[in-house]
Amino acid sequence: MTTNMQWVLAARPVGAVKESDFRLIESPLRPLAEGEFRIEVLYLGVAAVMRNYMLNAEKFERPLELGDVMHGRGVGRIVESRHPDWRVGEIVHGKMGWQRYAIADGSPYFLMFKVRQRVAPVSTALGVLGLTGFTSYLGLVDIGAVKAGDQVLVSGAAGGVGSNVGQIARNLGAEAVGIAGSPEKCRLLTMSLGYRAAINYKSEDLEQRIGELFPNGLDVFFDNVGGETLDAGLAHLRRHARVVLCGAISQYIDGLERPYALKNAFALFKKMARMEAFFIYEMSERFERAEAQLADWIAAGKLHYQEDILEGLEQMPTALIRLFEGRNVGKQLVRVSPDAR
Repeated sequence: MTTNMQWVLAARPVGAVKESDFRLIESPLRPLAEGEFRIEVLYLGVAAVMRNYMLNAEKFERPLELGDVMHGRGVGRIVESRHPDWRVGEIVHGKMGWQRYAIADGSPYFLMFKVRQRVAPVSTALGVLGLTGFTSYLGLVDIGAVKAGDQVLVSGAAGGVGSNVGQIARNLGAEAVGIAGSPEKCRLLTMSLGYRAAINYKSEDLEQRIGELFPNGLDVFFDNVGGETLDAGLAHLRRHARVVLCGAISQYIDGLERPYALKNAFALFKKMARMEAFFIYEMSERFERAEAQLADWIAAGKLHYQEDILEGLEQMPTALIRLFEGRNVGKQLVRVSPDAR
């Protein structure tokens, strides 16, 4: 353990993210300062917001300059520590970056948490038992105020967040319909992920199908896509509906320069509905509650997590590109350590 492998930013993306935007380097491991600890990264996750990191378009994250290690969350094992509260052998998840070994100091910036729920593999600390799962649960329960009997629509339903939302809705007595982009994903939604029906937005008329599946309107729209998909859902709101703005992956490339103009926004006024965005990092005091409930459902066989895992640190650019192309099924992860379980 004398050198580190790291993916650094080689170029700002123009249009779609490309492999040439990154460069894999080898660098020496520096000694730890007092109060720091070193983590062997086991898994890394990718998220659509990473393209914004590459453009320095997210003010909540530290600037990313050319040559800097790519930002990203991971789960890993502490292998060296000079911090009394973070001990060798503990499994943690937080900001680690695209690298084999990470250094943190326990300060709020790193959003580092110890893995306590062990009902599933440690990879789930980046998925259903981490920020992805917390986003699914808190977005639907706290922001969407879902209740028994509600009719719920979920876009991006086969992604990391969406693959949990349908099951959470079902467990709370609601019914969900998911939107995805292939026949295979639509079958997965209805057969394994708790959705009563699925819409293939690539082959079906989205707004027409929403109307057919929600003849009396929808109570909660959990949107991960934005743009035309959000607009189609707004046209079918029920009185006092809640629209949860979780993500807008359709807008993260072209939408930054040419944002989609919603045509059905007036429906919020007509239906006395509420549309609210949320930032999961601002809800950290609720994570323990979300984690406990999700772990209970997993243990009881009421929540089946979906992971899409590539092997090896060298796959990080491919993982992010797959995400934007919609090729992932469930949470897109990369196994960095071959010994990770």
